[in-house]
Amino acid sequence: MRRDEAWQIVCEWIRNENMRKHLLAVEAAMRFYARKFGEEEEKWGLVGLLHDLDYEKYPHPPEHPTFGANFLKEKGLPEDIVKAIAAHADWTGIPRDTLMAKTLFACDELTGFLVACALVMPNKKLSEVRVETVINKMKDKSFARKVSREDIIRGAEELGIPLEEHIGNVLTAMEDIAEVLGL
Repeated sequence: MRRDEAWQIVCEWIRNENMRKHLLAVEAAMRFYARKFGEEEEKWGLVGLLHDLDYEKYPHPPEHPTFGANFLKEKGLPEDIVKAIAAHADWTGIPRDTLMAKTLFACDELTGFLVACALVMPNKKLSEVRVETVINKMKDKSFARKVSREDIIRGAEELGIPLEEHIGNVLTAMEDIAEVLGL
């Protein structure tokens, strides 16, 4: 599947603009890590772009992300993409035993938290967000309380990258598309 085909599917399934931006943010983070790890950037980008495809229609376990993963499997996407998408939710019971799956899990919650951090900056820009700010905001349980700090921390651990470095990497990736994200 080409990226433009994937985006067309996203636009058919996802109406909420913020959800689309989340998918774009995770896509950017996955592309960053694909380059860092010497992996296939297009493939990893598709994983990020499509990982929450079913979230608007099926936001609750066990339907999400299983419904979307099954749809993508029927569309003929490679098994490693389908598995990485299915494995990004713990409740599926599918192990994150590939670097791609670990990276998706590590980037998913963090992108949302970085958006929240940017939105409280004076100019609402990602360029204003610092890693230290993110670490401090993670300690404030009332800030972006729906974002799982445990998943952010566990994601960096599963990836084998120090949390501060991981935050910096994802922040850099998102800054590259800040205009598209409106940040």
